[in-house]
Amino acid sequence: MKSGVYPASVTPLDAKGQIDFASIAKLMAWFRAGGCSGVVVAGTNGEGASLSAVEKRDLVKGAVGLADGLEVILGVATPSLDEAMWLCKQSHAAGAQGVLLMAPAFYRDASEEGIAQWFEAVLNSSPIPILIYNLPQRTGITLRAEMMARLSKYDMMMGLKDSSGNAENLSTYADALKGTGKVLLVGDETLLIPALRNGWTGTISGAANVIPGWLSQIVAEWSVDKESAEAKAALIEPTLRAIRSCTQPAANKRILVELGVLPSADVRLPLVSPSTEQVQPVLALVRSLTN
Repeated sequence: MKSGVYPASVTPLDAKGQIDFASIAKLMAWFRAGGCSGVVVAGTNGEGASLSAVEKRDLVKGAVGLADGLEVILGVATPSLDEAMWLCKQSHAAGAQGVLLMAPAFYRDASEEGIAQWFEAVLNSSPIPILIYNLPQRTGITLRAEMMARLSKYDMMMGLKDSSGNAENLSTYADALKGTGKVLLVGDETLLIPALRNGWTGTISGAANVIPGWLSQIVAEWSVDKESAEAKAALIEPTLRAIRSCTQPAANKRILVELGVLPSADVRLPLVSPSTEQVQPVLALVRSLTN
């Protein structure tokens, strides 16, 4: 898996509320133009929780066909072990590079051993590499560094994404995976520079839906001009914080419509689409970076 930026892509919907593959093609072109390494579909920013398993299968297949050089990762967030295994197999058949596997959220009272064995069962059966996803705000399950070290012993564990916002994880996770060759991707973009300082390889980013070029430049420049990368990160931090303060992915969709990337900001219930006026302060910050 390449280092760099992987937008946690929104999922465009058509007038009937179905996946809009023509708009996905536009998104892929937008991400390529922004210098992204790949894309995650059906993740937290992709309304993955509102998509059926069959829709996720169709989405990853369609995204691979439209990626044109972008690596495609499918978000897998389900407490069903069988469904998680099935989606891994479908992603492999579609030609994706991997899946992003979240802890089985419904079972937040399960023991740490049970959670570890759940991940191991998927890793043992999967024909496709897996990123382990730590998002305790949604799952209620915190994946400790010891858990990551245990799972890193599996060949099909290609790395991890941490969206906890816990800066301590940047060093503890890096230490846990040291020497394994696994990738480390941060989800909280405000921690991108500290993550890079700790040897992380990039970000899977919701904000990359709307400012992919800036984030890609920061990661690309880090290895050659750290001062420039840090300056860019400081410049976009107010925009990042504004984006992260909005209800997502609804706000990202509206901003993408205003930027001319998508034709519709429709989301699936229980989400509702904000008006242009509601996202105007964030949109102004985004536009100030693109002018």
